[in-house]
Amino acid sequence: MSVLQTLEERSQSSCELCTSKEQLKKYVIPPSLNESVDNSVLVCNTCLEQIEGNVDMDANHWRCLNDSMWNEHVAVQIMSWRMLQRLRGEGWPKDLIDMMYLDDEAMALARATGEHEDESAKIIHRDVNGVILETGDSVVLVKDLKVKGSSMVAKQGTAVRNIRLDHENAEYIEGKVGSQQIVIITKYVKKL
Repeated sequence: MSVLQTLEERSQSSCELCTSKEQLKKYVIPPSLNESVDNSVLVCNTCLEQIEGNVDMDANHWRCLNDSMWNEHVAVQIMSWRMLQRLRGEGWPKDLIDMMYLDDEAMALARATGEHEDESAKIIHRDVNGVILETGDSVVLVKDLKVKGSSMVAKQGTAVRNIRLDHENAEYIEGKVGSQQIVIITKYVKKL
């Protein structure tokens, strides 16, 4: 059974965040590189557009998090926590955040994208041209890079898709070149 079919079955074909039954899609929670049922949620197009930042946040739409934060599936809990963090300036999400419990492993994944940090405290990753990089972006190498610990050379022009950010150092990102996961310095990449 595919990941999408399993998600539809576990959610009874409704958005796992707001319970809408319209335009449902699988969403893999960043910074996950591999899709699985454990790191994916089924969301409607309205939720997806706001999660990805394609439209402005509608705080009233997200009042549904009062229910979804108690979902038995950790992936749904993590997305609920992240969306509550984005909305914490509204007031009411702070109370829900205080009530929520995530175990240490789930909390580490929930914090991986930095939604809980103030904008001034966030580490910002920028490519060679100063463009802001985000988890899941695709980049291209601007010069040949020797991969430490191997004889491999990542050639200029190589595309690296679905990058992950190092949340402790603004100069490092991670991505796959060929079949090898490597750390890349941001001054050697350009966002696609």
